[in-house]
Amino acid sequence: MSVDPSQRRAARHAQPGATEPVTRRVPITVERITEAALQVISADGYDALTIRSVAKVLGTGPSSLYAHIVNRADIDDLLIGWLSARIVLPEPDPARWREQLKDVYAQLRDQYLRYPGVSRAALAVVPTNLETLRVGEGLFAIALASGADPRTAAWAVDALSLYVVGYALETSLVQQRQKDPEAAWILSRDDLVRRLEALPADRFPQTRRYAAERTSGDGHERFDFTLDLFLDNLYRRSPVDGRGQAAQ
Repeated sequence: MSVDPSQRRAARHAQPGATEPVTRRVPITVERITEAALQVISADGYDALTIRSVAKVLGTGPSSLYAHIVNRADIDDLLIGWLSARIVLPEPDPARWREQLKDVYAQLRDQYLRYPGVSRAALAVVPTNLETLRVGEGLFAIALASGADPRTAAWAVDALSLYVVGYALETSLVQQRQKDPEAAWILSRDDLVRRLEALPADRFPQTRRYAAERTSGDGHERFDFTLDLFLDNLYRRSPVDGRGQAAQ
């Protein structure tokens, strides 16, 4: 079918911008892949994170992602690196090492809790991202500032990091399950206390007696308590006191 000459003439004389703009696809980048992965986790949790789900958010096919990542585990490394980049590290201070460690670990905890289940990524990946390594270096340097020997400092940081990951994962799982309308088995603290106090006295005497204590703790009280247990032991192993002075 021939085109009306008047239409061709109108097209020749059209003002710039008068025609429909050309839609250009935004390039896939590592940064966009990481942001899309976080979107998936925010919406549906860590279990929903796959190459395909990330590609869907980006409006492309899974094969497009392989030009930028190696595999699914590579996304875990990117995620933990992205979260680590948000951590503010202090200059290690022998007089404040305990407070500094607690602050950095609280920052990590809060980053993990922003994205339900993302702390699982930290369990499955060997750190290669420079931001993840930066946080590890910072924590180790603070632990050394306590006066602990290098092996003790290294092991303490590893143990504390593992605890923070586990704490965040448990908290995220409970929060997710509480949203499930069929999760009636999740009890309030009062209900749990009543059930523990109703256990057979001959088999569970201490649990019955201290049911309130076993279920106590608000907010992050248990988190802080556990960090203090670790740090108390690190302090005892250090040849200096908490102010950086030689122990007598």
